[in-house]
Amino acid sequence: MRGIMRRIILLSILAAAFGVAVSGCKKSQRAGTFQSVQMKSLEDKDVTVGDYHGKVVLVNFWATWCDPCRIEIPWLIEMQSKYADKGFTVLGIAMDEEGKPVVAPFVAKQRYDVDGQKQPMNYPIVVGDETVAEKFGGLLGYPTSILISRDGKVLKRTTGLIDYDATAKMIEGAL
Repeated sequence: MRGIMRRIILLSILAAAFGVAVSGCKKSQRAGTFQSVQMKSLEDKDVTVGDYHGKVVLVNFWATWCDPCRIEIPWLIEMQSKYADKGFTVLGIAMDEEGKPVVAPFVAKQRYDVDGQKQPMNYPIVVGDETVAEKFGGLLGYPTSILISRDGKVLKRTTGLIDYDATAKMIEGAL
């Protein structure tokens, strides 16, 4: 009897986790929900994803304290350098609870090793919060990246580190 109860509980947990994963994917695929959400840049300007309509955009949710995010940032710098002149941008959404007072000095100070050179983050950074995250379908962790086509459709959503080569191929295909 105890073994049957354990199996039922395990199956219930797995079914609930699968349901969350599936509903999260459905929410993230709705075009337009996130296009008009307003965020503040580090320069205190209002920014929306819609401002980048006509470009391929890699939205990257990250935080200053997130170690996997710090691993990924040099890749994002490289992608921005490689594809920006072809109609691409990374849009970093910093999710630190303290907001701009923590994010702005971090961005100004930090340098990352990209091809043997120390480089700053070279793409737009805005400050986000839970409301912003919900408009993008919610977050299960950091980093979370969402690749958006020129016409505003979600092409790919990744929770955790992106696969650099696969993401670069998707960007190239969308440009």
